[in-house]
Amino acid sequence: MEVYIPSFRYEESDLERGYTVFKIEVLMNGRKHFVEKRYSEFHALHKKLKKCIKTPEIPSKHVRNWVPKVLEQRRQGLETYLQAVILENEELPKLFLDFLNVRHLPSLPKAESCGSFDETESEESSKLSHQPVLLFLRDPYVLPAASDFPNVVIEGVLHGIFYPHLQPRCRDTLIFSS
Repeated sequence: MEVYIPSFRYEESDLERGYTVFKIEVLMNGRKHFVEKRYSEFHALHKKLKKCIKTPEIPSKHVRNWVPKVLEQRRQGLETYLQAVILENEELPKLFLDFLNVRHLPSLPKAESCGSFDETESEESSKLSHQPVLLFLRDPYVLPAASDFPNVVIEGVLHGIFYPHLQPRCRDTLIFSS
């Protein structure tokens, strides 16, 4: 996984003081997506991560002035922070992956386990007798935005692949055999 913060922008609001939004670029398994976060979201993430993993220093919460040079330094510091979290930890917590809108799958390297197959199930019985060919309408590694409806097809296919011993949540999953 690679993470960069290529840019930031100032956001004005009628309800509160203006704030800066940082655009995060996430590259994973040949896929790229963007997430926008405020500094307060980085700070909240840092406070939670400190409790469970080794974390680097985060740029100062208080900035004396909002000139572009100072904001550029903060951008660089936040980018370095995200990259250091990835490099310094063998396993990445689900809350870090959620922050980056990365769908957590047990097969991902450097990802904390969110469950496992039944330990007593034999390896032979869990293997498929055919090779499935899957069609995704959207990238299954990227979490949907909060306003999106859940994609039951993708959820069903991922559920069937990673948890075949559990009952599927939907009956309309498309799997084509080759």
